[in-house]
Amino acid sequence: MTIRVMLVDDQALLRTGFRMVLQAQPDMEVVAEAENGAEALTVLESTAVDVVLMDVRMPRMDGVEATRRICGESGEREGAPRVLILTTFDLDEYAFSALKAGASGFLLKDARPGEMLAAIRSVHSGDAVVAPTTTRRLLDRFAPMLPSSPQPAREDLGRLTDRERQVLVLVAQGLSNGEIAQRLVVSEATVKTHVGRILTKLNLRDRVQAVVLAYETGLVRAQAD
Repeated sequence: MTIRVMLVDDQALLRTGFRMVLQAQPDMEVVAEAENGAEALTVLESTAVDVVLMDVRMPRMDGVEATRRICGESGEREGAPRVLILTTFDLDEYAFSALKAGASGFLLKDARPGEMLAAIRSVHSGDAVVAPTTTRRLLDRFAPMLPSSPQPAREDLGRLTDRERQVLVLVAQGLSNGEIAQRLVVSEATVKTHVGRILTKLNLRDRVQAVVLAYETGLVRAQAD
């Protein structure tokens, strides 16, 4: 299956470089480009896209607002393409805002071509491309932007089993599936099954959104440096 990619960046030269790399892949095709978020939304109305490679700092409409509109306020819009944010720093406040807006992850602009290709494939397959520990550091860094007190618990949290709730907390604490498996003395396959059920029950797109939800509802609180 060919992954249909859209490039959104106000730097034409950067888009050209990305396009050359992507078009050389047998499983990828650049089907659209835009130089800002507003133009991207217009293009998406008539173009089928699987993954959007989105810059954050652009004129007219930035990548955060565009991501919010593409994914829907809670990232649950049916059929919406997955968004991979391009950022300069891995603890950029824009990256944090984009994750809350529904992005499936972020990628540093100076990442190697192989890393970018792997990230696009991961996002397309349904995985998040932010390392668990990086997600944790990001949320801890920008904890002041979260509600000062936990938001009311979502009713659907009650649908989780005790084990699933335990796994959700460990995911939010920055543990990988392998680390969670060791902690709970179960197989990694079992952890993957739990994570999948958590995402389904809470109607979340990926682990990143699960981490954000755990912080916002107070299941996990940011730690001081």
